[in-house]
Amino acid sequence: MGSYEVAFDEGQLAGAVDNEPAKRDAAQKMAQRLRPGDVVGVGSGSTSRLTLEALAARSSAEGLSWSAVATSHEVELACGAAGIPTVSLATSRPDWSFDGADEVDPAANLIKGRGGAILREKLVMAASPERYVVVDPSKLVAQLGERHRVPVEVVPEAVRLVLDELARRGWSDAVLRHGGGKDGPVITERGNYLLDVAVRDPAPDAESVLKSLPGVVESGLFLGYGPTIVVAG
Repeated sequence: MGSYEVAFDEGQLAGAVDNEPAKRDAAQKMAQRLRPGDVVGVGSGSTSRLTLEALAARSSAEGLSWSAVATSHEVELACGAAGIPTVSLATSRPDWSFDGADEVDPAANLIKGRGGAILREKLVMAASPERYVVVDPSKLVAQLGERHRVPVEVVPEAVRLVLDELARRGWSDAVLRHGGGKDGPVITERGNYLLDVAVRDPAPDAESVLKSLPGVVESGLFLGYGPTIVVAG
């Protein structure tokens, strides 16, 4: 296996990492979970990236063979750079998985989706019998929705319909997410658009209500999955 530090292009795949020493410490602890032959669901985001780096370093040093189920194109590229083989959920089920989160409440419910890979992230989490979410303390909130809106992935032709339906249900403060490196809206990895919806302290049925709207592919509410929360620092 090649050197992860040399092969991984941080400038291309991710920006600067906030609170990096604490996140690296959490990543090192998470890497100790790795066992030979594991299939690992690999999440997205800065803390997950550092965890992937720690896993690659440990497997290289100890000669551990494992494979990854990636939650995004970014993760697939990072795994390829690190020499880690990737497999699909169509043929493999993770033994365990890790990911980051935008918000985590005291019941381990999450808001995710700032990276636009909601569907794959939720599929990997749902398929994993053992789930970890690695975050820094800034992601811990008393109620979901305190700091971040809930991303909702919508097929392009349904945007107006979904906005109208959200307003009819009292979620009128929804906006179409626009890109930072392109003109126009953010395009998800499935070719859809993202609406960011202000949902403070969502009801238990909020996820099912959002997903019942025609044209909604997935929501960034991860409720009831019960992951183990690993807090950096």
